[in-house]
Amino acid sequence: MAINLQKGQRISLEKSNGSKLQNVCVGINWGAIEKKGLFGFGSSKEAVDLDGSCALYNENKQLLEVVYFGNLKSKNGSVKHSGDDLTGDMGGDDGLDNEIITLDFSQLDANVNYVAFVLNSFRGHDFGTIPFASIRIYEGTTKRVNEVFAKFDIANGANFAGHVSMVMGVFYKKNGEWKFNAIGEPTKDRKLEDTVKTVTQNYL
Repeated sequence: MAINLQKGQRISLEKSNGSKLQNVCVGINWGAIEKKGLFGFGSSKEAVDLDGSCALYNENKQLLEVVYFGNLKSKNGSVKHSGDDLTGDMGGDDGLDNEIITLDFSQLDANVNYVAFVLNSFRGHDFGTIPFASIRIYEGTTKRVNEVFAKFDIANGANFAGHVSMVMGVFYKKNGEWKFNAIGEPTKDRKLEDTVKTVTQNYL
C-alpha cells in the first residue's frame, strides 16, 4: 500500500495481499512558534495548540458522536484519541506525532458509514505560521508506522495559510467496503463545532 495521496484522491483500503486494512492512525505533528525579541535580540517560544478530532456519521449523514480532546474515545472504543497536546514541540521537531487518533474498523458500530477527520487551531494560530505542521494518515499503531498512505504538509502548503481549520479526510463505506477520500481542504471555520457542520454540509 505504498500510496502517498494528494488531496481529492480516493482509495480502497484493500492491501496488496488482498486483506482489508483494519487499523488506521491519524498523526498530527507541529512545533511552537519562535518569537524574536526586541530589536532582534533573543527569542522565546509561543505554545501552539492544534486539535485533531473525528466525527462519526450514519448512512443518512446524521452525526452520531465526535471524538476530540474533551471526549477521548467513542462509545464502543473503536476510535481513540491520544490526548490534548497544548504546546507543540517546544524544542524543535522530535519526529513524533503530538496527537494521534486511532480507528479500528473491525470494532466500528455497523451503523457508522462515515468517519471524518478535522483539524483546528485552538488559539487561532494561522496554519501558515506553525513550524513543521503536518498530518499523516497511516496503517499501524500509536507506536508503529507500517505504511503512510496520505500526508499533508500544512506548514508549507500555500492553501493553508490564513486558515485555522481544515478537513483532513473522510473514510466512507460503499457496498460494504471502506474507502478513503483525502480532502485536505482548509475551511473558514474558527471552532470545532463549525468545522463539523462544514463536513456535514460539504464533504459526505
